[in-house]
Amino acid sequence: MLKKTVVLIAASLLISQLVFSQIKPFRFGLKVAPNIGWISPDTEDYNKDGSAPGFSWGFISDFAITENYHVGTGFNINYLNSKLTYPHKITEIENNDTTSYLGTMSSKMKLRYIDIPLTLKMKTNKFDMLQVYGQIGFSLGFNLKAKSDDSFEETEGEYTYSKNDHNISDDVTLLKGALILGGGVEYYLDNSTSIIAGITYSNGISNVLKGNNSANPSLKQKATLHFIELTLGVIF
Repeated sequence: MLKKTVVLIAASLLISQLVFSQIKPFRFGLKVAPNIGWISPDTEDYNKDGSAPGFSWGFISDFAITENYHVGTGFNINYLNSKLTYPHKITEIENNDTTSYLGTMSSKMKLRYIDIPLTLKMKTNKFDMLQVYGQIGFSLGFNLKAKSDDSFEETEGEYTYSKNDHNISDDVTLLKGALILGGGVEYYLDNSTSIIAGITYSNGISNVLKGNNSANPSLKQKATLHFIELTLGVIF
């Protein structure tokens, strides 16, 4: 009985090894992904002002752990847009006279990041040439550029101001952390090349703003950045 058990275990391990040996240990590919981004402020009188479309592209890679479990990573160049309104003070100097205006700033933030994700990717067995996957993990982003289209209106409506492509790097943190959730399908063109289509949700978990509010310096600026993207790619 013991010999039969040992033989069965050895046979199972051999079969598993033979199956896994047919799997490529790593795969690389490319992706493009239109996205919808928004910002969630956590500062008094700061408000989300809707969502805005963006775009990303990058490299993807899968490292096999077993036949159905992979580690997913790579890097993405993310163009993330969002809209925010908040109290603001503008100071104008003219002929040595200083005048301050209190009001509301409406800002369309245009942020660019390089994101490095690290996820656990779980795949089903193939259905003919189709495979379904889900993934969960984290992403660390590094800010490359931060600009905004600003529109200011004084509380009493007597003074307005607008400026496009205003540099806001001093108001944006260098690093951004996020929780990644996603899923999709892979359609295999041959034994190793597949086309990927999926949906990925990035839930920001770190503050992306820094500094204090100009109208009320006691308020520290805080907000998290989120987006949903439609991932399209090919992996070899």
